[in-house]
Amino acid sequence: MSRHHSLPEGGGQPCDFGYLGGKRVLNVVRKGDTAVHFVESTEPLAPGAEVRQEVDWERRKDHMQQHSGQHLVTALFEREYNMETKAWWLGSDTTYIELGAKDVTQEQLDNVEKLANDLIASAKNVSVSVFESVDKLSDEVTRATRGLPKDHVGSIRVVTIEDVEGNMCCGTHVSNLSQLQVIKMLNVEKAKNKLLVHFLVGDRVIKKLATSYKRELEMNTILK
Repeated sequence: MSRHHSLPEGGGQPCDFGYLGGKRVLNVVRKGDTAVHFVESTEPLAPGAEVRQEVDWERRKDHMQQHSGQHLVTALFEREYNMETKAWWLGSDTTYIELGAKDVTQEQLDNVEKLANDLIASAKNVSVSVFESVDKLSDEVTRATRGLPKDHVGSIRVVTIEDVEGNMCCGTHVSNLSQLQVIKMLNVEKAKNKLLVHFLVGDRVIKKLATSYKRELEMNTILK
């Protein structure tokens, strides 16, 4: 396609879903500078045809909240405790970061949560800058990155959280931290020599609270 609005899977973030020419999009993957769309259809789209594209906004919004929240949590762990994020994953239920540390205390979790929510309440801007190449990157790139894919071509995109950090990223993000609503740190998991910190952002926190409260009411009814 000459133009598209779907984000391919990559960098820890799942792809967008939606519709392309009325056909449901099942997956989007990146091949160099091309986003390959896989649709639910037995008939291919005609070459050169104009098609309408629709993006699943609820999924996109959720991914924007989780990804921007991850940038914020990662920056705070590095700033406050010199703990580097080695990897991250946006799952269907929770998001986690893998920290290059031996352990994280409950006090540290609570502090990162408080600092993150204070920044959300202060409504810091989240902006995007585009540079021609790595050599052209400005001083706003404050945090080390894992680098670019070997098959990367074209410009470099930097996502900056006002007064917090700037980082190379091709994912979808909110435009202001207030759009995250809230961050809730959940737990620390130690698995196969990895330290994973799980958390929720935005609408996922509200849904988790509603589910937990409903379960509590049901348990109270059973135990009466």
